[in-house]
Amino acid sequence: MSLIVQQVTKFYGRQKALEDVSFHIRKGEVVALLGPNGAGKSTMMKIISCYLRPTSGKIVVCGFDTATRPIDVKKCVGYLPENNPLYHDMYVKEYLLFVAGVYRLGKAAAKRVDEVIDMTALTDEHKKTIGALSKGYRQRVGLAQALIHDPEVLILDEPTSGLDPNQLAEIRALIKEIGRSKTVILSTHIMQEVEAVCNRAVIINKGKVMADAPTSELPLMNRSGSVLSVEFDRDVELDQVKKIKGVVEVLQETPRTFKLYSERDSDIRADVFNFAREKELVLLTLSSKHQSLEDVFRDVTR
Repeated sequence: MSLIVQQVTKFYGRQKALEDVSFHIRKGEVVALLGPNGAGKSTMMKIISCYLRPTSGKIVVCGFDTATRPIDVKKCVGYLPENNPLYHDMYVKEYLLFVAGVYRLGKAAAKRVDEVIDMTALTDEHKKTIGALSKGYRQRVGLAQALIHDPEVLILDEPTSGLDPNQLAEIRALIKEIGRSKTVILSTHIMQEVEAVCNRAVIINKGKVMADAPTSELPLMNRSGSVLSVEFDRDVELDQVKKIKGVVEVLQETPRTFKLYSERDSDIRADVFNFAREKELVLLTLSSKHQSLEDVFRDVTR
């Protein structure tokens, strides 16, 4: 097991950021750590990376306890934090050689720097200063530094932030390839990214684990009985739609189109039809939607 998290709790003063969090990750897994802002994702990543200490609980990375063997843990972990701190006055290759020196790669440093520059598609930019790069290319530099020492565990906090669609596809493909032989923990708010790259997701809300399952199985765990896509022939007030019998949540897409969420084992199609008739509306669309990872996320973090 590459990563074992056991009953981890973290307080910032009196504020509880994590509460009794536990999960295991095997080598060769790409796992998404999901949750709304403030859920505790970044705190969890910082604790795994030994940037923070937990208030209680235990974490073992590649066989090393973060409490007693933090240096050994850091040798095993590559970490790309959300804010991606870089030395903007340094040239790309100069910076990566500096990071390689921190990890004491010695004579292998130059070769390894060339490898990660190629892996992260920085070849055309490596002679520029980091401050002269676009946000997308600075993100690539951050990913390159996380890979420089060939870590067993790669922790990526919002790794595709600022990338254009072509760069997104390249970095996602790289993460997926890395995940074949390493353990990757990925935090993102982009559900399509999770579905494209990750084979498992752990969803955290208010510091607690709310769901942990393969991404293909998570939609089956959704507590919502159905999701209806509804379109009326004219604008409807959101507050009116919320009053439809059996509806527990409404997502308004346009003034005329809505997603209606109901409880499990509840069929609200007749109630929607009656609502339209009472309001003298014409139903242009009334169709059941397949549960998506986004539906699960909304359901368990509601």
